[in-house]
Amino acid sequence: MNTIKKTSFLLLSIILMNKAVAQSETKDQITVPLTDPTKPYSLTVKLINGSIKVASYTGKEILIEAQTANPKKEENKTNAEGMKRIVADNGLELTAEENNNKVVVHSDSWKRAVNLTLKVPQNGNFKLHTINNGDITVENLNGEMEVNNVNGAIKLTNISGSVVANTVNGNIITSFKSVDAKAPMAFTTLNGNVDITFPATIKTNIKLKSDDGEILSDFDIDIDKAQPKTNTAREKGMYKIKIEDWIYGKINGGGPEIMMKNMFGNIYLRKAK
Repeated sequence: MNTIKKTSFLLLSIILMNKAVAQSETKDQITVPLTDPTKPYSLTVKLINGSIKVASYTGKEILIEAQTANPKKEENKTNAEGMKRIVADNGLELTAEENNNKVVVHSDSWKRAVNLTLKVPQNGNFKLHTINNGDITVENLNGEMEVNNVNGAIKLTNISGSVVANTVNGNIITSFKSVDAKAPMAFTTLNGNVDITFPATIKTNIKLKSDDGEILSDFDIDIDKAQPKTNTAREKGMYKIKIEDWIYGKINGGGPEIMMKNMFGNIYLRKAK
């Protein structure tokens, strides 16, 4: 019978009481062992406020370093003459749960921005999510990646596998070492560039759309000339016709679909040197 291993740390205000006035940041590290390091693992990281940085290393455990900056508040001196100010350091709470090589990391980032730096084994499946006050950065990982941000950028460097990446306000910049030849991928943002570097030998069907930007490519693309495409749907007894302004094409004969979309910004398809 499998049991859940739960590793957590809580930096209590009593521990940091002497540093509460002089120091506005708390920082610590935890180690999460895998049930079986010889088998594939999955990692899910969820934040409300803060950044996520994940990079590979040669070890077999997951190392998580968390850092938070507590916002400084202006002191209200009204009617405070002769009184001592009592400062509470709320500390930092981070929880990592491991069950049969499935690791889930979350924190109390709804209270304050928490910046996480993780060192992980190179091969795995990754789900990384944050909303405010931070970017998501990934380096030298292999596997299936689902990356979501809202108010921040996504930067994936020297990766292998497949990616679905989405943000609202920020650039998506990704460079592949190799791609999963069977997996579709998608990259979307509202306000920002989509800038993706693929191996020269990639085979893919592409689907591209930029509402208020340019689309530029190092690749020779066999564009589908049957444009524009139309979709017809019946709605309340009437036919609704929508003309699509997507660009469809093939690179190196075609393969799994890769979709790239933004509204304000450019789309770049770069060929790795």
